[in-house]
Amino acid sequence: MNPLLQILRHGQSIWLDAISRDLIGSGTLQRLVTEDGLRGVTSNPAIFEQAINHGRSYDNALAELLRADKPYTSQDLFEELAIADIRRAADILRPTYDETRGGDGYISLEVSPHLAADTDATVTEAKRLWQAVQRPNLMIKIPATPAGIPAIALATAAGINVNVTLMFSQRHYRDVAQAYIRGLTGWATVSAEGQPAWPVSVASFFVSRVDSAVDPLLERNGSPAALALRGKIAIANAKLAYRSFREIFHGGPFAAFRDKGARVQRPLWGSTGTKNPAYSDVLYVEQLIGPDTVNTLPPATIDAFRDHGQARVTLTEDVEQAEADIARLAELGIDLDAVTDTLQKDGVQAFVTAYDKLLTALESRRQELAAEHAAP
Repeated sequence: MNPLLQILRHGQSIWLDAISRDLIGSGTLQRLVTEDGLRGVTSNPAIFEQAINHGRSYDNALAELLRADKPYTSQDLFEELAIADIRRAADILRPTYDETRGGDGYISLEVSPHLAADTDATVTEAKRLWQAVQRPNLMIKIPATPAGIPAIALATAAGINVNVTLMFSQRHYRDVAQAYIRGLTGWATVSAEGQPAWPVSVASFFVSRVDSAVDPLLERNGSPAALALRGKIAIANAKLAYRSFREIFHGGPFAAFRDKGARVQRPLWGSTGTKNPAYSDVLYVEQLIGPDTVNTLPPATIDAFRDHGQARVTLTEDVEQAEADIARLAELGIDLDAVTDTLQKDGVQAFVTAYDKLLTALESRRQELAAEHAAP
């Protein structure tokens, strides 16, 4: 049996961490849904920068927009292109959304990373994008920054499905879970055809980047105890977040909402492509399988897991060891909270850089197309 389909049997949904016009137009996305049980798609500014700037598949659409002779800014052009892709992907995923009654089949679109420190602007942007896309299986991505936490609650209270992004620590996770619950508290249940009564959310907890940041610190320490922890902290960190998820959403804090039909906020494992070639290319998939979770994989990791992945429930294994590994890290003088806070700040900046690079490239392409059109 396809290992990707076996994961689904263990209660975990696989989403794709990529989007492009070629992916949609070639039928690849539909094949992933049909043959591999793909249940969702995520996007971010870096993904769109790669899709739009590295290839020519958007040229015709861009030229058509420019022929309309409207006062488009570079940001307007990006949103027109991105929203068209998001809508098409949402329509491909809509049968999954309908079959699961809103449990799966989502596509995510991120607010501008420039707004990560502005709560009110983030909420305004989330509402605007939600209205612009007009698909019930859309999720708006909001970062788990200090300003993003209240924005998550406010967007949820407004009935918007939220994919919380850029979580790296236990504190980030707990703050996000409580923000979702506060948002549900403020949500007045509505009834609309094709839309669930409650907003839905996932909490994107980043994994491999933690090892990429911690492993060099362990190597700098150089002791046998430190070197033994290489490649283990990211998974341990995620397993402890999953333990918190079970305590919050299968325990008392969420009980009243669960009884009324609200869905748990599933942990979504992000950054699960293996960055260290010394580690298995499916490490962050095999070790993070469990019920009520999502793993969003880049295409290469999907191919690798389909080829040689092993699917079994692992998230509830060795949790005491995970706790001991995190405690040992502190004993070695490595402050994981400081590392993860830096990772979050760096993650925001990386998205800002990708976003600005994308807009700059679109402006250049606009000028190229204008010159071609003006040429005799």
